[in-house]
Amino acid sequence: MNITTFDLGDDHYGVIAITIALGKITYSEGNVSFEPSPSPDRPASPLVPAFFVIGDSTADCGTNNFLGTLARADRSPYGRDFDTHRPTGRFSNGRIVVDYLAIRLGLPFVPPFLGQSGRIEDMIHGLNYASAAAGIIFSSGSDLGQHISLTQQIQQVSDTFQQLALFLGEATAADLISRSIFYISIGSNDFIHYYLNNASGVQDLYPPWEFNQLLAGTLQQELKNLYNANVRKVVIMGLGPIGCTPHYLWQYGSKDGECVEAINSVIVGFNAAMNDMVVELNEKLPGAKMAFCDAFNASMNILDNRRLFGFETTTRACCGLGWYGGLITCLVPEMACSDASTHVWWDEFHPTDTVNQILADDVWSSIHTEICFPTNLKDMVTLDPG
Repeated sequence: MNITTFDLGDDHYGVIAITIALGKITYSEGNVSFEPSPSPDRPASPLVPAFFVIGDSTADCGTNNFLGTLARADRSPYGRDFDTHRPTGRFSNGRIVVDYLAIRLGLPFVPPFLGQSGRIEDMIHGLNYASAAAGIIFSSGSDLGQHISLTQQIQQVSDTFQQLALFLGEATAADLISRSIFYISIGSNDFIHYYLNNASGVQDLYPPWEFNQLLAGTLQQELKNLYNANVRKVVIMGLGPIGCTPHYLWQYGSKDGECVEAINSVIVGFNAAMNDMVVELNEKLPGAKMAFCDAFNASMNILDNRRLFGFETTTRACCGLGWYGGLITCLVPEMACSDASTHVWWDEFHPTDTVNQILADDVWSSIHTEICFPTNLKDMVTLDPG
């Protein structure tokens, strides 16, 4: 029997270091943290105590496996290029952005909240609350079935904090939370499954600018709730170019793969509202260290320089049917291309593992494009570790 010690990332946690006698922790869906394959990007020891993830299918690592919904990625060929070579609930052929960031932070891949048992070893390095089809607005994505909305995810975070306080004591838990990284990637479904569909006549009630302000204001309040729970370090991801996804290229009949600018212009407006919100929160909340990362600009850099990044196509999904692979989403292995690394898009909405790594590199240290303001994640954790 092995003795496993949970490293909380700082010597002063030694007084409450948790040592548990058990066999080596290995990956099992929805259960415990999974140690990824060895990587030169992994530091010798964790840079932060924990990594917490809130969001939608861009960050879901298995939440929706537990729900009654069409928005699930628990079938092949999803996950075929992941470390385990099997589906995990990630909407990609392999890793997603938060997996690459976990490696950079020196942490295991973060397990889904719904899969953990409530034991301290399941949550000590963080949890992932993200749920595919979730939006900032409660009802966004409801047409696909069950999901965990933003408000519900924040409640789950609160439940986790209470459990940490019980296990570690209130002061130690508060310190762990304040030094941990929180990553939020949400908003696409408020457009894909709500605004762009004009659900409930929303476009008549809210022109694009006002709708974006509504979304930013709603998320701002949830960020204040997190701040009041001692959260200080937050990465807020903007939206990528939804108008360039295979689904909308097909739906709008793009002739030569041109993006749908009418959609992208709305997304650019959303990202601007999110950036302004982050600036305001950093100014008003003492000790807050929040960063906005513009996934749109990072993605457009990839699309505009596809050969530089080694992509053969920027328009067709690796897995899907119809023009651009945007008519029917990825359902069976026979629908998938042989080499996803040559594609920007994995399915009708989600990027491939290769793109996710590029985006993570930019979030971490602006390797390809400077997209995070006022700071990237590396500087957030290394220049101000407290």
